[in-house]
Amino acid sequence: MRPLVATVDLTALRHNYQLARQCAPGRKAFAVVKANAYGHGAPAAVRCLADIADGFAVASLEEAEQVRAVDRSARLLLLEGCFEPGEYVRAAELGLDVAVQGEAQANALLQASLCRPLNVWFKLDSGMHRLGFTAPALRQWYPRLADAPQVAEINLMSHFACADERGHPLNEAQLEQFTGLLDLDFTHRSFANSAAVLTMSAAHMDWLRPGIMLYGASPFADLSAATLGLKPVMTLTAAIIAIRDVAVGECVGYGASWVAQRPSRIATVSCGYADGYPRTAPPGTCVAIRGERAPLAGRVSMDMLAVDVTDLLQVALGDEVELWGARVPIDELAQACGTIGYELLTKVTQRVPRRYVSD
Repeated sequence: MRPLVATVDLTALRHNYQLARQCAPGRKAFAVVKANAYGHGAPAAVRCLADIADGFAVASLEEAEQVRAVDRSARLLLLEGCFEPGEYVRAAELGLDVAVQGEAQANALLQASLCRPLNVWFKLDSGMHRLGFTAPALRQWYPRLADAPQVAEINLMSHFACADERGHPLNEAQLEQFTGLLDLDFTHRSFANSAAVLTMSAAHMDWLRPGIMLYGASPFADLSAATLGLKPVMTLTAAIIAIRDVAVGECVGYGASWVAQRPSRIATVSCGYADGYPRTAPPGTCVAIRGERAPLAGRVSMDMLAVDVTDLLQVALGDEVELWGARVPIDELAQACGTIGYELLTKVTQRVPRRYVSD
């Protein structure tokens, strides 16, 4: 078997969910498990959190069905609502909470014949301008949905554009847009994503929506996950499959872009961009071997990458290599690649086996 595995620490996942709840005492929290639980495996994440989570949130009906196969009774929010009119029937069969983010969705809901009424979450476009009603349009639609037989609860939600930038003026402007609608009789309200859960108590409302923080990555460029009290959930490990000596002036990897400036030892590692390790990782990006850090040498290949292990005293074939995890934080790697931890985690491909551990 190819020596590459994504180890998922379920104890850390539970810790991070409980930390989100501790940030907002008395509030409930949808654990966001869209995109296969950010690459960690939605079925395993749902099973792990089923006894402590107030509910789950997903992006599509297909993802909702995956959660329902594991947990038949959990409150389950469809964040983008239904994409086709016929999906409302299935949403009712599955007992979903459904976002309604525009007139087309609202009209389709009102025309649907359902086995049970749905809990509806009006999506307010409070300033991100991606999905949602304007505040005036939402006020116009509120009585129509509130009186509809297809609707049980009527709730309010929105999404921050810049919550990861503390003090950004749009955060306060969006919060004002949201609170300006609270004279309407909503059963529940939800606004806070991970960044707002951690740093914006005014946005906590009734339901939190922690996402990236559940998986041990930071939503902030200037605050590490460890500083926030989060524990890494996924550790991506490979192994050394070859070691060779490279003379001064010899090159390593595609494009011959890395050239040895000293007699060097190069280890070839069983992970590449087809596994989800970023091809954009520059030379010098670190991995961890036997508790020590070592830099990449040359470009990341589809199935392999090369590491300069010249300064490591003991290196052998088969040694485990941590690509990210406790010693190489996912956010550190993401910053080196000019991206965010969200992207790296969700791009770990299906050919990488997931191994689930807990204390």
